[in-house]
Amino acid sequence: MIQSHVIEIEGVFAGVAVLIGPDYRFIAIDPRLEDLDRTQWPTLAEVRRVAGKVLHPAAAARMDHCPA
Repeated sequence: MIQSHVIEIEGVFAGVAVLIGPDYRFIAIDPRLEDLDRTQWPTLAEVRRVAGKVLHPAAAARMDHCPA
């Protein structure tokens, strides 16, 4: 059975991530993520992080500069 996960970024349905072997393939639904469509990532967190940076670049820039 294929395992898939909805990728939602701040209430926006961005796409789905499908487990293929050890990686997740991102299938973009939102047209702003067209460049990421069918890319593969090692974790769901990485898919969400990258999609979030594209959809909300200003928020991502603030998070990148916050001390941990």
